[in-house]
Amino acid sequence: MATARLWEFAGVRGAITAHAWHREDPRYIAILTHGYGEHLGRYEHVAETLVRHGAVVCGPDHLGHGRSAGEPVLIEDFADVVADLHTVVESARSDHPDLPVVLIGHSMGGMIATRYAQLHGRDLTALVLSGPVLGRWDALSALLGLDEIPDIPIDPDTLSRDPAIGKAYTEDPLVWHGPFKRALLLATDACMRQIGEHGSLGDLPTLWIHGEDDQLVPLDGTRTGIEQIRGTDLTERIFFGARHEVFNETNRDEILSEVTAFLDRALPAR
Repeated sequence: MATARLWEFAGVRGAITAHAWHREDPRYIAILTHGYGEHLGRYEHVAETLVRHGAVVCGPDHLGHGRSAGEPVLIEDFADVVADLHTVVESARSDHPDLPVVLIGHSMGGMIATRYAQLHGRDLTALVLSGPVLGRWDALSALLGLDEIPDIPIDPDTLSRDPAIGKAYTEDPLVWHGPFKRALLLATDACMRQIGEHGSLGDLPTLWIHGEDDQLVPLDGTRTGIEQIRGTDLTERIFFGARHEVFNETNRDEILSEVTAFLDRALPAR
């Protein structure tokens, strides 16, 4: 089992905790970006799969998330989060200057990864987006239309068909179980608009995976965003019956195999 090493650096708005999983003789770098309200520690099994596949893996707990500094889930400008992510990428590249870099983002992390790819795509070999917040997110519009954000936590049953995932999520002290904050919602809306205005990812190999029964970030809304960023090398995989956290779904092994098979096609021959 790969063991994560934690390290800390000065982010744009405070100290950021990053995770790193190492292996001998890696053939690529995989950067993970987690979703809203969670932390990268929930991706241990994803990191282990990627390490077995040949990667060194790293990624941050975003500002206001997990072990990183900041008021919980308060992000006022996602440019700050993208800049923190760039620090992690550059650190990994300095340790392994000859290795290709792939970026894997889930949900809000998929939005962050997409914006990063638009700004720094020349430094990436591949991009994987899991249930990304892109295009149209009706829940966002509905919440911003309210005078007061209701204190309604995310329903853990919407995460996965595996009840153990919802139970672990509910009991995780590093997960935020409170309401959305208006500043984060406004920043999310602004970032989604920036992504749409920037447009195509060009020839960057991109894999989009999504649960067909995703009730948190519905498929149809994300599809409008995928069409905005679609480049010349997009692969789409929609998993019937799967909910929001496809990496935690009952068929997670199948889904992670799709990811590693895609990476094998995108990575240069060793």
